[in-house]
Amino acid sequence: MIAVIDYKAGNGPSVKNALDHLGEEAVLTADPDQILGADGIILPGVGSADATMESLRELGLIEVLNEAVLNKKTLFLGICVGMQVLLSHSEEGDCDTLGWIPGQVKRFEEGVRIPQMGYNAVRFKGDHPLVQGLKEDYFYFVNSYYASPDCAQDTAGEAEYGHPFCALIARDNIMGSQFHMEKSGPAGLDLLKRFCAMTKGEAVC
Repeated sequence: MIAVIDYKAGNGPSVKNALDHLGEEAVLTADPDQILGADGIILPGVGSADATMESLRELGLIEVLNEAVLNKKTLFLGICVGMQVLLSHSEEGDCDTLGWIPGQVKRFEEGVRIPQMGYNAVRFKGDHPLVQGLKEDYFYFVNSYYASPDCAQDTAGEAEYGHPFCALIARDNIMGSQFHMEKSGPAGLDLLKRFCAMTKGEAVC
């Protein structure tokens, strides 16, 4: 079962609908027991990093997520702002974030239209099971800020908007996409399906 985190700053229903379309068992929840008992966790995101962290804090979910992801090693996927909060700090709201992946979230520099909005090409990198064997494809972005992990090996997908930036993070059981998988057509649904297969111990193809 996939637990889609239901919090005030998120767009959980869209992600839940995409999982339903794929025939995956999923629940939209903020219940700690359901989150801790899930095979996989998805943290969707719309809005700002500081609002996301505040919502998670108010719901008492930061400690729950730390237990599930860092201690139990539950597979985790962050989407859009849900990926950005994986890093250490965000310039958006000048806030500390979850800190699971060392790095910073930065605002796009002047010279490009902000926010980036629309489809952009993603080049996959590395051999993490989520992206292994995938070729470059197009995904839907809406973002004014971008993730900059300290370790280059944490970047599993790269896009370009003014300059190259991290579009996909993958380290062990922790994954995140800057683009909206649930709004990216067949390519996005394929990545969601890959994540679900990983939670069930199935071959990813």
